[in-house]
Amino acid sequence: MRSSVVALAVATLAVLVAGTVGGTRTPDDPFRWLENVDSPRALAWVATQDAATMRVFQHDPLFATNLDVARAEGSSADRIPAPSILAGQVYNFWQDSTHVRGIWRKTTVADYEAAHQHWTTVIDLDALAASEGRNWTWGGIDCSPATETRCLVELSEGGEDARTLREFDLTTDRFVSDGFVLPRGKQSVAWVDDDTLLVSREWRPGETTASGYPYIVRRWRRGQPLDAAVEVGRGERTDVSADPAVLSDGAGHRLALISRNPTSLEHEYRAVTAGGTELLALPAKSTPEGLVAGRILWSLDQSWTIGATTFPAGSLVSLDLAATLADPEHPKPVPVYVPGPLDTLQDIETTRDDVVITTLHNVRGRVAVYTPRPGGAWSAREAPLPDNATIEVDTTDSHGALAYLAVASFITPPTLWHLDTGTGQLHPVRSMPAHFDSSRDVVEQLEATSPDGTRVPYFVVHRAGMRLDGSNPTILYAYGGFGASQTPLYSAMLGRLWLARGGVYVLANIRGGGEFGPAWHEAAITTHRQRAFDDFAAVGRDLIARRITAPRHLGIEGGSNGGLLMGVEFTQHPDLWNAVDMQVPLLDMLSYEHIEAGASWAGEYGSVANPDQRGFLASISPYQNLKAGVTYPEPLIWTTTKDDRVGPQHARKFAAKLAALGDPYLFYEVREGGHGSGATIDERATTAALEYTYFVRRLMQPAGTP
Repeated sequence: MRSSVVALAVATLAVLVAGTVGGTRTPDDPFRWLENVDSPRALAWVATQDAATMRVFQHDPLFATNLDVARAEGSSADRIPAPSILAGQVYNFWQDSTHVRGIWRKTTVADYEAAHQHWTTVIDLDALAASEGRNWTWGGIDCSPATETRCLVELSEGGEDARTLREFDLTTDRFVSDGFVLPRGKQSVAWVDDDTLLVSREWRPGETTASGYPYIVRRWRRGQPLDAAVEVGRGERTDVSADPAVLSDGAGHRLALISRNPTSLEHEYRAVTAGGTELLALPAKSTPEGLVAGRILWSLDQSWTIGATTFPAGSLVSLDLAATLADPEHPKPVPVYVPGPLDTLQDIETTRDDVVITTLHNVRGRVAVYTPRPGGAWSAREAPLPDNATIEVDTTDSHGALAYLAVASFITPPTLWHLDTGTGQLHPVRSMPAHFDSSRDVVEQLEATSPDGTRVPYFVVHRAGMRLDGSNPTILYAYGGFGASQTPLYSAMLGRLWLARGGVYVLANIRGGGEFGPAWHEAAITTHRQRAFDDFAAVGRDLIARRITAPRHLGIEGGSNGGLLMGVEFTQHPDLWNAVDMQVPLLDMLSYEHIEAGASWAGEYGSVANPDQRGFLASISPYQNLKAGVTYPEPLIWTTTKDDRVGPQHARKFAAKLAALGDPYLFYEVREGGHGSGATIDERATTAALEYTYFVRRLMQPAGTP
């Protein structure tokens, strides 16, 4: 199948050379004009591409069927409303066919756990957007820990990371007429108390880092003009950012912090005190996670030796708050959680008196409640939840003992559990009914061997009794970056649009992720990133060697950093796959630092300013490594205009270069949705329908079928 493309002269390829030298961009990229995101010329190009792609799919009856299913799943009334607990009540953000942009609503804990819920709408985003003539999407809400009644509502134009913040009062369910308001920008805010904020933003034009993030933190008190806020700390322009944070516990203890972030992986923390700030002598690769009973929880992404004791990377430790503030140069950590060789730390959430911690053991979920004991020690009590599943903490009550846990697997619909962290009592609240018949499906965990001998686990979801003859249409997914773990999740759309049609789904736990702790992540950063790409290809070859599938029936997908993975696999192993789904991808790795927030990821990918790293980036950059005379599988490349994180520039230029090469491709750009697949149910459904129709056409239909 070939798509209609804009005719671009192959002769232009002669000037496609490496895009940067010593960190400074060169002017010889013929498709750089597509980086001007909202220019009339670029948007006209996008419109032409979208129209060509939609013509291909709209003539396929399967697309209409898939779109109907995706819309129905997106607005299904039996989804479990994701809870958050504020001031003793349960809140939820909800979208359906009636509430396209969504509503933020509330109910009591008892009503939430009842068979039939009765919600009160607090904010109607559709009505707000209509009344103000704005393209608002929900960005979230952040409430003061003092009373949990004063909150900042984050509003985004079309899903951008840049947000407008407005104060909201939960006692009146109204925006505060003379309250805190922060105009649109990439900014971070933390409540010190009901009348004081710590704010990091672009205070004056140009006061941002190369990544586009703020680096100056000020204290803003109620009643002050915004420009009268007083500086309390700053980073450097060469940093990624500087951000405030406030930790609090149910006993009223509070710790205000400023995090200076020289890279995306390294941090310097200062405690904000009445007399200024105090540097905390903590490892650069570590993160504050919460506060309980006057003890600070701190996770370690590197080993930390204090005296004769070494805490391994991946541990969680606690620090006495009062003692740490009294002597910040000599912290005295106490172990809370120390991982085994197949373990990794995941969620860390606090209730009034306890800590709920989820972990992975060989990529299988576990959960335990940790309770502080006299003398600084901790005790642990495991919660007996189903095995072979993903366990996530949906929310906790910071002033009580309630935690809601979500448990799901590839073929088991999610169940929400009520956990009382004080008593250990655990009971299911509700389960989502099955949205596809998984009675014939099974899940296996297998391993592939990467070229350097590393064993790489992966999950395979397939029909019981699957024939091992190489004919099974298979989608292989991975992410492999930023220490993010990929675990089994229930997807009704995957089930209905792929598994129910006899398709096989594979999730690979390649290096670069966090499935086996910080070392698994750091094994594939900067110039070692080829290991992640090799791991992925090894899984693909293992699937073929086991006769589960064959290149003709093997497709791959990944988004963002996973989109980079797709681009590399597309250029390095074009004969290994017959379908490549690139979702909001990074693809021009010689220019990524100059596009949107790209400079913030130099710690992960490396920088073109470093000669060795530049050489590696040039060797793997998908955009630069597209070549004439190579037979590539027709990819589906999609992005969003409003993505101000990765940016649509990568996807646009990659598609334009394929057009110049005369190679087939499909390109689609959603107008809204930020770094995602759309801002509304309909937009997300369209993207999903495109993807699954694409995979069926490429992997299930006979070769040569239009």
